[in-house]
Amino acid sequence: MVVGLTGGIGSGKTTILKYFQSLGVPVYIADDEAKALMNRSKVIRRQLIALFGTEAYKDDILNRAFLSSKIFNEKRLLSKMNAIVHPKVASHFKAWLKNQDSIYVIKEAAIIFENNHQDQYDFIITVIADETLRIERVMQRDGSSKEKVKTIINNQWSDDDKIKASDFIIINNNLEEAKKQALKIHNSLLKKLNP
Repeated sequence: MVVGLTGGIGSGKTTILKYFQSLGVPVYIADDEAKALMNRSKVIRRQLIALFGTEAYKDDILNRAFLSSKIFNEKRLLSKMNAIVHPKVASHFKAWLKNQDSIYVIKEAAIIFENNHQDQYDFIITVIADETLRIERVMQRDGSSKEKVKTIINNQWSDDDKIKASDFIIINNNLEEAKKQALKIHNSLLKKLNP
């Protein structure tokens, strides 16, 4: 069984994912794998240079700051980049999945709903948090401005829309409470999958 874990920027997806991992659940972080593949794959590298120019890579490493600045307000470029990267990540995930033997795995992806990928999962967990807390977290983590974080939030599905489309919700305003919710979901999934 493949469980999707998603949530808006700053919701604390990665923290919750690490907690599931501590419970013995194999986890796959799509964004991390995408970044690794963008550095490792010669095919992706060639296609990204064709799309963005030689500045896409700096000192032989993906120039994330440059790419972010290019796609930040340019949805067409973002779509083209996703069309290059997402199929490779999907193949990588399928290969990874074959090597797992647990009852369920979690695949973390920030924009499951935005990319219309909800059909790829048996269940979806959405992590939410108060917007002010999310903005604070991202500003501290990335050194981003409040305006930049708000723009990213506005480009993602609203929490209300994600909640309606999800099987489980974790409210991550307080980590200890969020962990209790995650444990409850974990036990519920084990019961569903192994009655």
